[in-house]
Amino acid sequence: MGKTPYTHFNIDTELCMAHSHAGIEVYNAGQTAHLLDYPALVEAIAQAAAELERGEIISPERLVVPLGQGGVMLSMPATASDLAIHKLVNVQPHNGALGLPTIHGAVSLCDARTGAIRAVLDGPEVTGRRTAAVSMLAIGTLLPCTPCSVVLYGTGVQARHHVQALAALYPKAQVWVRSRSQQSAEAFCRACAPWHSNLAPCPNELPEAADVVILLTTSLEPVYDLPGQAGRLVIGVGAFKPEMAEIGPQTLASSQLFADEPDGARHEAGDLLRARVDWAQVNSLASALRGQVDLTLPVVFKSVGTGAWDLAAGRVAWGSMGL
Repeated sequence: MGKTPYTHFNIDTELCMAHSHAGIEVYNAGQTAHLLDYPALVEAIAQAAAELERGEIISPERLVVPLGQGGVMLSMPATASDLAIHKLVNVQPHNGALGLPTIHGAVSLCDARTGAIRAVLDGPEVTGRRTAAVSMLAIGTLLPCTPCSVVLYGTGVQARHHVQALAALYPKAQVWVRSRSQQSAEAFCRACAPWHSNLAPCPNELPEAADVVILLTTSLEPVYDLPGQAGRLVIGVGAFKPEMAEIGPQTLASSQLFADEPDGARHEAGDLLRARVDWAQVNSLASALRGQVDLTLPVVFKSVGTGAWDLAAGRVAWGSMGL
């Protein structure tokens, strides 16, 4: 499949200086979503992946500190020559009982030349959209053809973002949804119908023609462990702790392995850790973008996230704001 030419994002110096004394703009979830066009996000993340590999983006391991009773505060900065971001996310698992979201957060955008904070975006919306955009970049890079059939495991917030991303980039693809119950899959499809017209609950048997399987659960045990299949891309998104696992060892042992950020995967990718994969065989997203992938073989892509992807989203938002 021909690759999309990824454009390079630059922030105009004079334009930045012209706004150097402006106030800080704050964007809610809806406004943040409006700033983050999916095709532009995919291009920006492709650029950021190359910069991260070359050391032009600095994205240290996230800092985790306790918060309240059982919660955590996550601090994730990233810097480049043009832009710096800081994502602050608070996770409170017991908020559901209070009728509140489990996750609250904000992403600050700073002019790297002056240090001035120029805008604050909604953190969960940035995370959801840039994560789905990483999956779309993986599809465009690691699948030998345009997908015709995509299976989503899970019906949570990330699944919603992936439906929106698929609608933006692959609107003709049939999207199947798997959940713990047929009722929840049906309810999810009804709720997401305004975004994607080819959406339906998945049959009991996984469609043989599925080009892409995207796992978006918080499962502690593998929910997908079929032998690797040439022409099928398996993407793991939901398992983000060592004790979690969505992809089973049979799938991993029979597939080429890629991760968006291999160093982070060594600490967070429970699927890969539990399967005791050979980390020397886990390739980077950047290497795949350079063409170092055999598209005739089965592929697994593990997404763990990095502040570099938030920085990429910040660049898209910055451009949309005209800053």
